[in-house]
Amino acid sequence: MADQINSLEDLQAAVTGVAPVVEDAAPREPVRDALGRSYATGKRKDAVARVWIKPGSGKVTVNGKDLDTYFARPVLQMVLRQPFEVAGVTGEFDVMATVKGGGLSGQAGAVKHGISKALQLYEPSLRGALKAAGFLTRDSRVVERKKYGKRKARRSFQFSKR
Repeated sequence: MADQINSLEDLQAAVTGVAPVVEDAAPREPVRDALGRSYATGKRKDAVARVWIKPGSGKVTVNGKDLDTYFARPVLQMVLRQPFEVAGVTGEFDVMATVKGGGLSGQAGAVKHGISKALQLYEPSLRGALKAAGFLTRDSRVVERKKYGKRKARRSFQFSKR
């Protein structure tokens, strides 16, 4: 018995008749500018956030204001801190973000998306944790448009029998 099966790859090759393909995927390179920052754009609903991160003390600035001032609700502050907690780098990066459009909840989601993308660009090894948590995927849910003949997107006008 010359062809012994020692691993799963050998078994797969024996069953399909095709030798296993070994990919040498080049490791991702960090993307940083001349000032040592990483930049990413985050989006949620109608909000678009431009986010820069750099190593620091964990200070978050949104549209020139402190995090606690711009996002006063604790839930929105928690949303912005999630990517750092999942990646295990809480308090290691300073964030500078500008955000336009939408409401506060959409803006918080956009900044969270931007922070997640910028973190994985700055340190590619964090990509797995952020992707598993679903932070790198743009939440594509937007408000449905109003249709003609309807009062809202789906709500009909009140029916009158008489």
